[in-house]
Amino acid sequence: MHITPPLSMIDFFRKSEGTWFTERSVHHFDSAADESGESNLIITVIEKDDPKVQEVCKAQGIEPDKATAGASFAWQANLDTRPPNTDNAAILVDIPDDETRLSGKLIRNQGYVESIPVVSRYRFASDGVLTIDTDYDNNQGQERCWFVTDDFRVRVSTVRMMNGINLMTYCSERRCVSQQVLEQMIAQNHARG
Repeated sequence: MHITPPLSMIDFFRKSEGTWFTERSVHHFDSAADESGESNLIITVIEKDDPKVQEVCKAQGIEPDKATAGASFAWQANLDTRPPNTDNAAILVDIPDDETRLSGKLIRNQGYVESIPVVSRYRFASDGVLTIDTDYDNNQGQERCWFVTDDFRVRVSTVRMMNGINLMTYCSERRCVSQQVLEQMIAQNHARG
């Protein structure tokens, strides 16, 4: 199966839009026990003129006109039917280095490892693998993400404390069928009968 991998952050945001079922395994390199879990990751594209994008840029001291787009990332327990908690969400904004858009800055109102505003560096390899490097106050994180198919992707990340690697995470993510697509499938099934 041939897929066209995203080679810019806006293409990555658009290809990622929707709800993803995430299966996660975390390996700790210290005395903490390994862990695993399931959650939903909800991604929504935000256009560059949206006030949320403007707000994140201004908070980071970056001219908003340098942004190409943004995305809202929210996560919640897999079977939680409530709207996502805003404490478990982040706004990401793309600031590409140049017109090729293969690399740039990804600014966030809060990081994944530490809940502080953060600026990451990203780059796309020719095969579509996205690498994001983030320096926090006390940690360094690297995440790599790639699409296996249009509806299945993989994320691998490491977090390094000042004394070396602290943990490694592997996530496999499957796109969930939207309510609209599910209703269309039901209608088509009823029409056959």
